[in-house]
Amino acid sequence: MSLSLPSSQILPSDCTDARLIGRVWLPGQPSGPAVVIIRDHQVFDISRYAATVSDLLENKELLRELPDCAGKRVGDVDQVLANSGADQRDEDLPYFLAPIDLQAIKACGVTFVVSMLERVIEEKAQGDPKAAESIRKTINDEIGGDLASVQPGSADAEKLKQILIARGMWSQYLEVGIGPYAEVFTKAQPMSAVGIGAEIGIHPESTWNNPEPEVVLVVDSNGTIVGVTLGNDVNLRDFEGRSALLLGRAKDNNASTSLGPFIRLLDENFTLDDVRQLDLTLKVEGDDGFVLSDGSSMTKISRDPADLVKQTISRNHQYPDGLVLFTGTLFAPTYDRGTPGMGFTHKVGDVVTISTPRLGSLINQVNLTVAAPAWTFGTRKLMENLARRGLL
Repeated sequence: MSLSLPSSQILPSDCTDARLIGRVWLPGQPSGPAVVIIRDHQVFDISRYAATVSDLLENKELLRELPDCAGKRVGDVDQVLANSGADQRDEDLPYFLAPIDLQAIKACGVTFVVSMLERVIEEKAQGDPKAAESIRKTINDEIGGDLASVQPGSADAEKLKQILIARGMWSQYLEVGIGPYAEVFTKAQPMSAVGIGAEIGIHPESTWNNPEPEVVLVVDSNGTIVGVTLGNDVNLRDFEGRSALLLGRAKDNNASTSLGPFIRLLDENFTLDDVRQLDLTLKVEGDDGFVLSDGSSMTKISRDPADLVKQTISRNHQYPDGLVLFTGTLFAPTYDRGTPGMGFTHKVGDVVTISTPRLGSLINQVNLTVAAPAWTFGTRKLMENLARRGLL
């Protein structure tokens, strides 16, 4: 299935009022990544203004200065999008990249009750999808209704913890789901994320995996949330289900982190309160005719986005280049795809679309991690490249 990336679907519905930041690979001698802004359906290279997105977002006067930052025209959005699909890319033409560069890529887990219970099920099933269905019914009967209204870290949460321990139902996932401390982990390395139209990777040994559509906060080095984008926290349910100590193996793989299409800056037209109200939709379309449609709402998150940031960056842990933070997902697919009782898992060729009107759409196609393009352009190469282009 070939990718279709029309700007009418990719751009936010109110794009004329949105301040959008991205990155584009520019061909040339030498070629390299450029920081871009989207204005009037056109793409402008502003690398002379800021050589990296990390540097750009440290500018406290960015919202005031950005309207006067003309930049060099790269082309119109549709032209660049048309060349951004991995299956039809011309390396001699510009194409979009993930909209971040030097930032750390962090993620929060089990921030929604439904996905929290699915993590408990994975743990109890030890990564076996055959066992998950009966365990899911037992756990929902036992504790599903008790968790929905519990505030993490509260006295009520502690009482519930003691009840669950007495029932023999306690889990490390419930600890981070309703305990005082959120789960925060390193999703991927700086510079390793892929963007709109790129392939996303599934480990070849995984037989139970899924996309995770998420709102991703973009945070500067001082802990200020300066923007938002969409993300796919591609997950291997079988690996993590066997042991939480396999989280790194389940999460951090080649092409397993997708971000984009653009960073939308927070401003008078799009605030953190708007982020708290976002509804995400997910669609998976397979070459076998399979279609999955589902959704997720930030209104159902257990921990406020600002609290997740405070638990990630503080005097205890600094991020001098800034960070992006996946906020977790409500989505945990239990639909059978083929064999009854085996649930959902990806197949190579699946097209995954994550959308919300205020941020646009992030579209990628599934491949194996060993077949997707290898990650070779890291921080050292970026610095060398910027120096050769006279941007450092």
